[in-house]
Amino acid sequence: MESATAIMLTRLDFAWVASMHFLYPPLTIGLALLLFFAEWRWMRTEDDAWYRLTRFFEKLFIINFGAGVATGVTMEMAFGILYGPFSQAAGPYFGNVLGYETITAFMYEAGFIGLMIFGWGKISRRMHLFATFNVMLSSTLSAFWIMNANSWMQTPDGVELRDGIFNVTDWGAAIFNPSFLSSFFHMWIAATEMALFFVIAVAAYFILKQRHVALFQRPLAWALLAAALVAPLQIYMGDELGQVIGENQPAALAAMEGHYHTYNDDGSVNTGWHIIAWPNDAAGDNDWAITIPHALSLIETHSWNGVVPGLDQFPEAERPPVWVPFYGFRVMVAIGVLLALLAFWGVRLIYKGRLTALGVTETRWFLRAAIVGGFLPFLAIWTGWWTREVARQPWLVDGMMRIEDGVSRMTVAGATTWLVGFIVFELVVWAFTWYFMAKVIRHGPDMEAPVLRGGDEWLGHLESQPDDDDAAPAYERP
Repeated sequence: MESATAIMLTRLDFAWVASMHFLYPPLTIGLALLLFFAEWRWMRTEDDAWYRLTRFFEKLFIINFGAGVATGVTMEMAFGILYGPFSQAAGPYFGNVLGYETITAFMYEAGFIGLMIFGWGKISRRMHLFATFNVMLSSTLSAFWIMNANSWMQTPDGVELRDGIFNVTDWGAAIFNPSFLSSFFHMWIAATEMALFFVIAVAAYFILKQRHVALFQRPLAWALLAAALVAPLQIYMGDELGQVIGENQPAALAAMEGHYHTYNDDGSVNTGWHIIAWPNDAAGDNDWAITIPHALSLIETHSWNGVVPGLDQFPEAERPPVWVPFYGFRVMVAIGVLLALLAFWGVRLIYKGRLTALGVTETRWFLRAAIVGGFLPFLAIWTGWWTREVARQPWLVDGMMRIEDGVSRMTVAGATTWLVGFIVFELVVWAFTWYFMAKVIRHGPDMEAPVLRGGDEWLGHLESQPDDDDAAPAYERP
């Protein structure tokens, strides 16, 4: 028998499944791009250091990719198990979009990832680079469709709800719904930023341990230069997405800002931005807040006394809870600023000549900060996703289907069983993922194996090697 407790457990279950799955796809998307860059640098420069780096980070990519597949299949199951009525009602659009992701991204990626992993030395270098490019492209297509499905839930368009089913009336309007493009680019840039700081953190770890310093100084410098461009761009795209949310989901924006009361443009009471606050949904106000006057008006309307709708403009039953989106949003923004400052710090060290292979080991405080910075994007991805999802409540499809209408009808015992099962499974995947990643990182890059150049090039390389067992390896240790 259905109860409020069962519904809450079901919602917590899906929140857990989605949050744990979301640890992996962004890193897969960003690392695929960086692997393509590293392999392209190897071909362009004939510097075998880039080959060693590509093969090393490829191992980490494979582990992360496998975890993403395992938790992704679980998440697909969770839709039908935990949100059966929604899955049935939204099937004509939502189900088709997930099918497009499977066909145009997942199956596409599966066809080329085998060549990327097992093709070293068996196909030409150009063909291998082409395979890596297609892995990169297919992972981006996956993000395209997944973010499209979620954006449609945020700002549904091109459908009408008839007899409990979302019937598609305009595929173009549904796909390019009002929040899709800004959401997709915000997510794709976040994935790139996550991968850059992951590479920075791994490189900083090896340099701090004084292992392969000359080798890892290269990705450290390149990734910092890229991050100095990507981190500010992500902040800009976040602002653009905030404008879209304010225009299309004003209740969500009000929750994100802890903005309970709407103030007029006469200037008598200005619309300030709360740095921190103590939201009180029951009272319909913040118990206290530290506020910058006029700032919310400037951010959202680009005017001194612009009107920003507060939660008092919406029926009480349609107001989202404030605590999670308010503080989730602030944690995400704070991390974005910290990462940008870390990138600028690194670029300053590059400019001063302190990140060369000879001088980088002296920047120990920066290296420690870079290692910590590698974990921050994961927290930012989580808090950003929680903000996005909780701020849409009480709607499952904004303005069209409420959560209680889309959640599966379960008993408390049934919901608890699924919750415990999914928690155990996701924790096992998470533990093995980090165990094997840590093992690969501790072992480090393989500096002894021959460089597999592919096809006739590789055969000629092997034939040219001396027969002496004491011959030097293809690439000397730095």
